Amino acid sequence: MTRARHGSADQVWNSLVALVMDSRSDYRRKAIETTGLPFGRVRALRRLDAGPLALHALAEAMTVDAPAATVAVNDLEARGLVVRAPHPTNRRVKLVSLTPAGREMVARVNALTEHAPDAFAALSAAELAVLARVVELLTR
Repeated sequence: MTRARHGSADQVWNSLVALVMDSRSDYRRKAIETTGLPFGRVRALRRLDAGPLALHALAEAMTVDAPAATVAVNDLEARGLVVRAPHPTNRRVKLVSLTPAGREMVARVNALTEHAPDAFAALSAAELAVLARVVELLTR
């Protein structure tokens, strides 16, 4: 990718990130109200939805440091939403996984409807179709 094209891609990316991050407060609020948990705990539960993770991998997936992940896991464990178990091949590592109550909590969060930012309403059907095609290309 050329330097100029890379800069252009960076600009578009930064605009998209700002649009998404600035418009997610409604979703975050709904997730907090639905679960009664701080949003960071919701993020931890959602990262565990795909399966058990070692604490260091969970921290990485949450983009937090290991002590912060430990605090989150301690809290979630006290609430009965996650459990720690020994790793099958490395006894120094504990795997964190969802309990049935944790899976139910994640299902409730996943069922929340997230609405597009108001700016999307200004797009024509043809513009939305183009955007959908671009997103499809990017997510392949």
